Amino acid sequence: MIKWKTVDDYDYRNKVTLLRVDINSPIHPGTKKIVNENRIHKSAPTIQKLLDKGTKLVIIAHQGDTLDYENLIPMEEHAQKLNQYINGSIRYIDDPCGPAAQEEIRKLKAGEGLLLGNLRYLTEETSTFENVVKLKPELMEQTYLVRSLLPLCDYYVNDAFSAAHRNAPSMAAFQRLLPTAAGELMCREVEALDQIIESPDHPCLFVLGGAKISDAFGMMKQVLETGKADKILTCGVTGEIMLMAKGYSLGEKKELFIRERGLDRFVQEARQYLDKYPQKIDYPVDVVYERSGERCTLDIDELPKSELFMDIGEKTIEHYRREIIQAKTIFVNGPAGAYENPLFERGTKEVWEAIAAAKGYSVIGGGDTVSAAQRYINLDDIGYVCTAGGAMVRYVSGTKLPLIEAMDGAQSKG
Repeated sequence: MIKWKTVDDYDYRNKVTLLRVDINSPIHPGTKKIVNENRIHKSAPTIQKLLDKGTKLVIIAHQGDTLDYENLIPMEEHAQKLNQYINGSIRYIDDPCGPAAQEEIRKLKAGEGLLLGNLRYLTEETSTFENVVKLKPELMEQTYLVRSLLPLCDYYVNDAFSAAHRNAPSMAAFQRLLPTAAGELMCREVEALDQIIESPDHPCLFVLGGAKISDAFGMMKQVLETGKADKILTCGVTGEIMLMAKGYSLGEKKELFIRERGLDRFVQEARQYLDKYPQKIDYPVDVVYERSGERCTLDIDELPKSELFMDIGEKTIEHYRREIIQAKTIFVNGPAGAYENPLFERGTKEVWEAIAAAKGYSVIGGGDTVSAAQRYINLDDIGYVCTAGGAMVRYVSGTKLPLIEAMDGAQSKG
């Protein structure tokens, strides 16, 4: 149950509401146009509700960062996309909080909306600043963003769970200073994940793949120790680390690939989980590599072999499919293999088809996970598709997130 105030708990009419959303979207490297507007679409219901309540709506958001500078662009197209999903009009000004933005806020009338310029134009909102300076929320009150917008606003609403792991002023400061509510998307995201980590129907199954194995191992520890997971199916690099932990040699090429990325540090942790929870963790029993343009399958008993393994084999696929069909709760993060290559897409494709056909409640999230799912199934066949990636992983892993702590603090103040 959501314990925070929601957008239905205040009277916003003729008041200025500051709404933080996460509409950070994939951008085409050449045209600099939005290529996936999923987050924009999902942010629209909260925007519509606030406009319908007669508020003067000020929307703040980011696009890109210092770590992906090529995507740090103006957000005029984001406003245009939002207007396709709402009954009303969102204006745009390419200024995040300066004098021009402040003047436009003062001009707002009830039921009108304004998207301000990219928050990442501000040093204090970038990941580099966050990682180096490490401001506490009380010190964020003195940042340019807060000092500029606070005097103009009456309420603060956060609908940006997908950025919940970011300790930035736009995410964690205004809760200390304004009456605060959670947006509709924020509530749905948290409720879906809480269903997984607090009261899942059993058997509860986790499918953990992809290349970001730090995410997988963070979740693995939490769900195994708390007993939430009845079974974890590992694939991708996570599955290969499990094979190494079981004592298999993957061969020169694959083990070099793993060492060069520093992923071999997870082998000892994997060994501990396999020793402590041997019946709860499954790993591939066959793997796939390319030879002369053909898909070749190798049983793990035939290892080592000096090849780059890029998918799970047919025996593993069939075993995982049976586990998925029987599960009542399914959580997925990461594809089973290098699905972008047709030679190596079978594992990912058939795992997704099994999840779509399963009767259990399923939750997926993360950019690569959702992209893979979209390729092979109708997302309407998934119980909930989370807009978050890193925030979702950290939340499921039991990590305290800056946004959640800030929202809890706002609730405790009343």
